[in-house]
Amino acid sequence: MDKPNLLAQIVATLEHDLDVLTRAAQTAYEAATAEENIAENKYDTLGLEASYLATGQARRSAEIRKALVTYQQLLLRDHDPARGVQVSNLVTLEDEHGGQRRLFLGPEAAGLKIGEGNGLVTVITPRSPLGQQLLGKKVDDEVSLGAQVLFIVDVV
Repeated sequence: MDKPNLLAQIVATLEHDLDVLTRAAQTAYEAATAEENIAENKYDTLGLEASYLATGQARRSAEIRKALVTYQQLLLRDHDPARGVQVSNLVTLEDEHGGQRRLFLGPEAAGLKIGEGNGLVTVITPRSPLGQQLLGKKVDDEVSLGAQVLFIVDVV
């Protein structure tokens, strides 16, 4: 998968996630403010619970919206071997058994998975422990993920 295609898929996934979460937040808001959910006594907490849910979903929507804007404005840079791994690089790691995983070092949306099978790419950020280790590393350098040692075999 090339980086422009990957970036387009990240943006599309974030747009979809934002749409779904916005609708869910609206539903929770409507439940929180519905007349039939007005508390009749101190033990009647349905409206309060819906309010908490709507607040959490609105907060998550704001996070996704921020990530979406960041990716819509992201300039993909070619890998510069002299600088090592940087944000917007697609990195392939290999373990000692030959198993590979592909990571996109992005500015936001850590944990987002794009594709499937051998084409699966996981988004990580420089704020993660692995992202911190990868910054500035070069092909053939190693990083550790817990007790597991991984080798950088490709950077695009």
